[in-house]
Amino acid sequence: MAETTNLNIRIDRDLKSEADFILGRMGMNLSTAVNVFVRQVVQERAIPFRIQLADDVYIEDGAREKMKAALKAMQDESVKNGTNQMSMEEIDAEIAAYRREKEVGCPKK
Repeated sequence: MAETTNLNIRIDRDLKSEADFILGRMGMNLSTAVNVFVRQVVQERAIPFRIQLADDVYIEDGAREKMKAALKAMQDESVKNGTNQMSMEEIDAEIAAYRREKEVGCPKK
């Protein structure tokens, strides 16, 4: 058997529950389904299904540039305040500490 590794992802709780239910009816769990997906990506060297914008989604002229500028500003700010090298766990801990402080007025740890 091939050596395995863990993959941690964040997913909407309700979406995961629905997927677990549907995949269970197909005789597999979410981990197996993700493995199937990744194997297809490797085999086809592409996402194994078409990804496109819905017909009702339209980006107004200039909006794309505004979004790029906003993203660049957020990236620049993260470099300026030193958060650009933080892991997701560290970011989650900062958010949790801020919420605790806000809720009960206690200083963050």
